[in-house]
Amino acid sequence: MPRVMLLVPADVLRPRRPDAHFADEATAAREAGLDVALVDHDALARPGGADEAVRRVHGEGQAVYRGWMVSSQRYAEFDAALRRRGVVLRTTAEQYRRAHELPGWYADLASVTPSAVWTEGADRAAFARACGELGSGPAVLRDYTKSLKHHWHEAAFIPDVADTAAAWSVASRFLELRGSDFAGGFVLRRFERFVSAEVRTWWIDGVRRVTGPHPDTPDDLPDADLTAAEAVLRGLGLPFVTADFALREDGVWRLIELGDGQVSDRPRTVSPEALLP
Repeated sequence: MPRVMLLVPADVLRPRRPDAHFADEATAAREAGLDVALVDHDALARPGGADEAVRRVHGEGQAVYRGWMVSSQRYAEFDAALRRRGVVLRTTAEQYRRAHELPGWYADLASVTPSAVWTEGADRAAFARACGELGSGPAVLRDYTKSLKHHWHEAAFIPDVADTAAAWSVASRFLELRGSDFAGGFVLRRFERFVSAEVRTWWIDGVRRVTGPHPDTPDDLPDADLTAAEAVLRGLGLPFVTADFALREDGVWRLIELGDGQVSDRPRTVSPEALLP
């Protein structure tokens, strides 16, 4: 793999320094001889703010971003602004959307992850139709990019999708909490019961680089058999992704989430050197 530039968010109060959350990765990259450039995340998160966000990026060639999550639309603007400066992100805007949004990756990974249906937008009638597609039984609600598992009973878990009025109550609360961050549409996933902590795996060019704990449980790393998922993940054709797994009650490891590796959180128990581009 050719050497690439690492882009990280700047500290809000000290914009010439990396954001503290990514400072270890910036230091590891510099010590490995890589160029590091700082990005203004607040500007990046604003529509039309990408050129301002990358004003401190100099040089040319390929780059990898490690920073806070941005929407697919903002990432496309980020990609375009960098290209105008001669810098090309290794993950294109189309690849980012595929990894970042569940409808982009679900078809390729349906055999190893809970069943899912989704809507376009937040229309109640479309939500009711999606409930009907699942039929009956429990489901977990999210949008294209995020769940609200920390608001489990009020905005995530639906005991029975056949009860569309009760399901809509959960969806309405989800919408209220997500606000302007609501992404794409509703996603309903068939509920499966899991009995382990999650394992977060990191994949670069189809190769599993790191197997570590999930950031929510940084000191708990189960011994996971990921053989069934390995082949389908290798074939995705995406340059940098994370895949989170948990053990289902029947002893099968299941994919919980795919994410773009650039905006996936690294638990403190995974060394920053492990993710160098």
